[in-house]
Amino acid sequence: MIASLRGTVLATGLGTLVVEVGGVGLSVLATPSTAASVRVGETATLATTLVVREDSLTLFGFATTSERDLFELVQTVSGVGPRLALAMLAIHAPEVLRAAIAGGDLATLVKVPGIGKKGAERIVLELKDKVGPISAVGAEDAATQASGIVEGEHGQVVEALVGLGWSGKQAQDAVERVVDAASDDGQVRDVSGLLRAALRELGR
Repeated sequence: MIASLRGTVLATGLGTLVVEVGGVGLSVLATPSTAASVRVGETATLATTLVVREDSLTLFGFATTSERDLFELVQTVSGVGPRLALAMLAIHAPEVLRAAIAGGDLATLVKVPGIGKKGAERIVLELKDKVGPISAVGAEDAATQASGIVEGEHGQVVEALVGLGWSGKQAQDAVERVVDAASDDGQVRDVSGLLRAALRELGR
């Protein structure tokens, strides 16, 4: 298994990266927030997992080992494949997702496109004792991450939301509401924080 990689970012997309390692460009699938957190030409370090199928080898990359470990764990549940597992981490930060599973918070889980009530109940039933200890501070930090954001990057977040299935208007409206709320509080969010906040707004 390829557990991690470090190299120069050659290209980024809504949920993909191309990272050059040893002269080879590796295509990596990632959450929109992870893809948005790196820059072309810079060095990136990702925790990774390789999903092997009869007709494909797919590399998934994560900003932290916590994300990767949770990505692998949720796939032990029947009906949860790598694409759905990635969507879960696109919508919720790892600590938020762990807290939802451990606490049986079905409302949080069904915010993920592709997860219905029965699926959420199955995830809780099978994983609530396996997600490990929950850090309240970590969950709060993940849910309220804030720092600087370049105005022109708002469009990148809108594109990421559209890529996850929302309409352009829904995505734009959600980003504007989040940015306005952050401005009222005297704060602005980085790309990753803005994306997660917009996803929470859309899930209301």
